[in-house]
Order: sequence, then C-alpha cells, then structure tokens
Amino acid sequence: MSQQSFNALVVTEIAPKQFTRAIVKRHIDDLPPGEVLVRVHYSSLNFKDALSATGNPGVTRSFPHTPGIDAVGVVESSECDAVKVGDEVIVTSYDLGMNTSGGLGQYVRVPAAWVVPLPAGLTMAQSMSYGTAGLTAAMMVNALIQQGVKTDNGEVLVTGATGGVGSVAVAILSQLGYRVCAVTGKADQSDYLQQLGAQSVISRELLTENKRPMLKERWAGVVDVVGGEILAAAIKSTKYSGTVTCSGMVGDISFTTSIFPFILRGVKLIGIDSVECDMTTRLDVWSKMAQQFKPTGLDNLTTEIKLEQVETQLMAMLAGKSLGRVIVDMA
Repeated sequence: MSQQSFNALVVTEIAPKQFTRAIVKRHIDDLPPGEVLVRVHYSSLNFKDALSATGNPGVTRSFPHTPGIDAVGVVESSECDAVKVGDEVIVTSYDLGMNTSGGLGQYVRVPAAWVVPLPAGLTMAQSMSYGTAGLTAAMMVNALIQQGVKTDNGEVLVTGATGGVGSVAVAILSQLGYRVCAVTGKADQSDYLQQLGAQSVISRELLTENKRPMLKERWAGVVDVVGGEILAAAIKSTKYSGTVTCSGMVGDISFTTSIFPFILRGVKLIGIDSVECDMTTRLDVWSKMAQQFKPTGLDNLTTEIKLEQVETQLMAMLAGKSLGRVIVDMA
C-alpha cells in the first residue's frame, strides 16, 4: 500500500447542493482501482470540468471528487503487458474526471483500456492543447472528409468558434486547406479567429433561424457545437450532398427543422461522440492530430496555467468568458 501524497483539486459537498473547491493532499491509496497508474504532467479544462466542479449531478454524482476529463503523463506502474512503466500516455474521456478521479490531480489510476500512447509528433503539452475538445473537433473534421467534403466544395461553417472544440476545428480545417467561416457571439474575437485561419467571421445573430423550410445553399460542411436554432439554420443552408456534424448543445438541446434539406438536398447529419468511441477510431484520429491535422499555430489557441489558477478559469468558463484551450501544468 502506498501513502505517497500528491496535490489535487478536490470538490466537496458541504451541504445539499453546496460545493467548495480546494487544492489538498491526497494519497495514491485514495485512487480508484485500475491497471495503470499515471503521473500526470498536464491536464486541460473543458466545460464538463466546470460542471463537475460545481456539483452538476449529470456529470458527477459522488463527492469528494477530483475533476479533469483530460490527462497526459508517464506510467509509474502497470498490470498490463501492453502498457509499460515509463510510457508517455494520454487518458481522455470515458469516466475520467466524471466519477473517476481525474486529471486535476497529479496522479490518476485507470483501466488499461482507457490509455492511448502519446503519438510521435506531439509533446505532452500539445496533446492537452487538444484534449477532449480537440479530439472531438478532429473527429468532426474526419467525418466531413469521410463523407466526401473537399476543400474545393465551398465554405465550412464552424459554430461556437471561440470555444475549445470550435477553436481547434477552425485551426485544423484551415491547416487542411478548407475555407472556414466562423460563427461567434464574441464580436471582439474576430482577430483571434482569423489568426486561427478563419477566412470570414459572422455573428451568431446572422445565423438565427427563420420559418422557411430551406435557406440559400452556402455550406459544404458544418461543425456545430451549439445546437438549437443555429444548428437548424446551418442544416437548412447546407449545400446539396453536404454534411453537418454536431457534438454540442451550448445553445439548446433541441432544434426544429423541416425534412426538406435531407430529402431534397441529400444533407447528412452526423452526431459525434468522443467519450465512448472505439479505440481503433481514437488511435486513428490521434495519429492524424499529430501529423496532417496538426495546425502550425496550435500554441496560438492555448493558454497555460497552474493548478492554483484553475478555480478562476472554471468560473470564467461557466460565465462564457473562456477562449480557446486552457492547459494545466500539473508538475
């Protein structure tokens, strides 16, 4: 048994629906069972972490708890032949940081089936510049490519473009040569989006829904993380045989549209889930993220902080004031 201690952000329920957050000392023995123990070098922040940190029961049900759905580090012990001590590995999604102690602690212990080798071409910090948000964005771009959306087919729309998924999607699409139109509610962030590679930036108010069953064709493909009226309008203005991918609901969990874009234009709507996707897909997409998908300006969308700064950043995220990707140096 190990009483080795480490630092972790711990969320505690002090009264019904009242939660506090503090950096405390934990012990290796406090961690849940698992075949692989990882010393975390970097984590990153996602909206799901902010929900977990504030006691959202749809994310985390049992407290005290350490959030952090992303982690990268070095294996310190392993009960699996495929994962060796000293390996640099990524752990994202599954139950990490939800009801399993997550990457905002300096150690995680997880099932071997959750572990992805850090691919050549990425540093540990860069892998967290992607994190779950980047994996999701890359899967959405990959789906557009698999559905035949080519760089010369026209513009690709990215909604929620200043957020984690949106920022990475803009950067990847630009790297691959697509013409990107970014949608944002933050009018003062046009320069940021253009630095990532967006050729045009429009306000989300210009994409609000109306009652017409179809709109003028414009988008060859769509990366949507907003849902609601924005998703409905995007579907209605997607070109013939175009593809819309969706992975989020920051605007609304539901939307209303007609069947016409699907039966008259052959538009395809594809949902993307990076939490439980199979390992074959996960390894393939991470490999692409390290090679052809990797933006030259990956660092431009990343802010690095210390564990002591996480509280402030999570509150900014809940207030809709975060920008791009935030990684946490856990060393």
